[in-house]
Amino acid sequence: MENFFISTAISYTNGPPHMGHAYEIIAADVIARFKRLEGKNVFFVTGTDEHGLKVQQKANKLNISPQALADQMSETFIEMGRALNCSNDDFIRTSEERHKKAVKEIWIRMKEKGDIYLDDYSGWYSLIDEAFYQESELKKDDLGNFLSPNNTPVEWIEEKSYFFRLSAYEDKLLNLYKDNINFLQPKSRMNEVRNFVKAGLKDISISRKGLEWGIKVPNDEDHSVYVWVDALTNYISALEWPESSHLYDDFWPGDLHLIGKDIIRFHAVFWPAFLLSAGLDIPKQVFAHGFILNKGEKMSKSLGNIEDPMALVESFGVDQLRYFLMRETPFGSDGNYSDELLINRVNADLSNDLGNLSQRCLTMVKRNCNQSIPQKNELNEIDLKLLNSVDLKKSSISDLMTNFQISSYISEVFELISNTNKYFSDQKPWDLKKLDERRMNTVLWVTCEMLRRVGILLQPVIPSASSKLLGFLCIDKNHRLLDFLSEDNALSSGKSIKDPEIIFPKIDLKK
Repeated sequence: MENFFISTAISYTNGPPHMGHAYEIIAADVIARFKRLEGKNVFFVTGTDEHGLKVQQKANKLNISPQALADQMSETFIEMGRALNCSNDDFIRTSEERHKKAVKEIWIRMKEKGDIYLDDYSGWYSLIDEAFYQESELKKDDLGNFLSPNNTPVEWIEEKSYFFRLSAYEDKLLNLYKDNINFLQPKSRMNEVRNFVKAGLKDISISRKGLEWGIKVPNDEDHSVYVWVDALTNYISALEWPESSHLYDDFWPGDLHLIGKDIIRFHAVFWPAFLLSAGLDIPKQVFAHGFILNKGEKMSKSLGNIEDPMALVESFGVDQLRYFLMRETPFGSDGNYSDELLINRVNADLSNDLGNLSQRCLTMVKRNCNQSIPQKNELNEIDLKLLNSVDLKKSSISDLMTNFQISSYISEVFELISNTNKYFSDQKPWDLKKLDERRMNTVLWVTCEMLRRVGILLQPVIPSASSKLLGFLCIDKNHRLLDFLSEDNALSSGKSIKDPEIIFPKIDLKK
């Protein structure tokens, strides 16, 4: 069985989960679930980044220990994953001993390579971004104060620091991008990174002096490992590296790091350089997704437009939120959220198209076919054209998901649903009941079979509803992989079905 590793970026524990966190973990879950449908052995990891000055300062304000704050906050991210029906295999926390071991080991290896040295640091630092910046990267606000590229405040810092010799990896990184043109997607992101590296790399500070809440630098208790060496190492500490582990052997190099577009530099420049220095394999691909905006504006506390994903699940349902976020926006671009957009999309696609088709068809089967899969009988050209359309699309829609075009994948599946709706309406099985019962059974069989097939294809996106739909048809849980889409595994006439229920009630805009 082929292995597949996928990760999200780990979430920082200085604040509660927000829509960006939900969007990323849902997308990763959709991809992980699809890979499992393909029959792959998947390792899907997410987690929390728990060290650093911001966590230490917030804990001090709350009069609790940084560890206590990290424990509280990491639990909220674990709960979010559960609430969003995410299927991650592990949840890594950077305060865990297994992670600390890995960070110390990668540090030692980079130091033995001659890529870490102690020197004086002076420069601009953003506490919010946890990043150092060159003055040429900064801009000024209306008062003349310097701001980071992300519009966050920066301060001038002078202190002793350990540096990583990033400048030594310029050519190696450019060769990586040249040899693996798909290393960073979308392609526009690769162009940004390539230009950044070509402009010349400077050595980077990788420690902070006097930081209490952090992993201590090996053989120097005065310094703590700076956030990105600490945080990025989670991808291999989750695989139990450097211990002798079948997980690391089986799943590294990782297949996909799924991240936000604001942390590309750390994953596409720093991380591969660290790994090269430590003599470790580089992940196969990094995909940088866009942001979810609120009615065109970036969500922020100051604007008061932050959406709580847990509240949205409570109001609209988990499959509804998952579907909207994955369907509405081409993956990789920025997307828009509003209650109105979600309600309109869910009502049109899930309630009207999929939900009504399921309810109308299965209710007719219950009433007219002794609550059993109808007789197939002879299939005419119209029947075969609809059924064959799944086989014709299977390869192309699998390619869409392989390229992380999640919205396009969903669109293709819903074209099948739309065509099945048209077929059902055009064939009028309710009239055929009086005119040609044999033909009615065939039309109902074809529609049930199409529901089975789209139910399989939609499992990664709306897992609960798909499970219900396949459950109505009494499809064995071991027969829900992509391999079972074929005609050889079509529904058997006479097999009992369960009482159909409304899968997606319409949402009232006032909710």
